[in-house]
Amino acid sequence: MRHRPIPGSSGTVREMSLLGDPVLHAPCEPVTDFGPPLRRLVEDMFATMYAAQGVGLAANQVGVGLRVFVYDCPDDEDVRHLGHIVNPRLVSTDGVVIRGSEGCLSLPGLEAGTERYDEAVVEGVLADGSPVRILGTGFFARCLQHEMDHLEGVVYPDRLTGWRHRRLLRSAAKAGLPPTPPVP
Repeated sequence: MRHRPIPGSSGTVREMSLLGDPVLHAPCEPVTDFGPPLRRLVEDMFATMYAAQGVGLAANQVGVGLRVFVYDCPDDEDVRHLGHIVNPRLVSTDGVVIRGSEGCLSLPGLEAGTERYDEAVVEGVLADGSPVRILGTGFFARCLQHEMDHLEGVVYPDRLTGWRHRRLLRSAAKAGLPPTPPVP
C-alpha cells in the first residue's frame, strides 16, 4: 500500500513561461532557503508538469529563476524515474551522441532533432537538503540534459543549427511564439 502522497496532488498548476520569456534565457540562481516555499514550488511544478503532460519541468518554466527541476520520465527500457532535484550539477555525460526528437513544454506542439549524450549523471540535493545522485540513460538522459540546459538559460532551439534551427523558429513564429534571443 502506498504511504506517500502522489507528487503534485496538493500542488497548484502555474502558468507556463513560453519561448521568448526572459526568465527562460537567464541562468537560474541557487536555492538557499529550504523551507516550506521550496516544498510548495516542487509540488506546484509536479502539478504543472502533469497538467501539461510533460516528463520534466524546470523552475524557470513556471517563472521562478531557481535551480530546481522535477521529472517523471521513462528510460529506453521503460523504467519510470520520478523525482526532483535542487541545485543540480551535471557531473558527466557519456556514451554515444544521439540526435533524437525533442520537445519542450515552453514550446508547445513543436519538436526538433536535437543531439544529446546517451548517458548523464546529475548530483544535487532534495527539497529537504539530503544529497541525491541521478544516473540517466537513453530518453531519461535526454530529459536530464534538457532540464539542466533550462537552468543555464538554454532552450533546445539554442542547440540547433542550420536548417533545423531555421525550421523550428519558423514553426514557433507560426504558433505565435516570440523569437528566442541569441545565446551569448
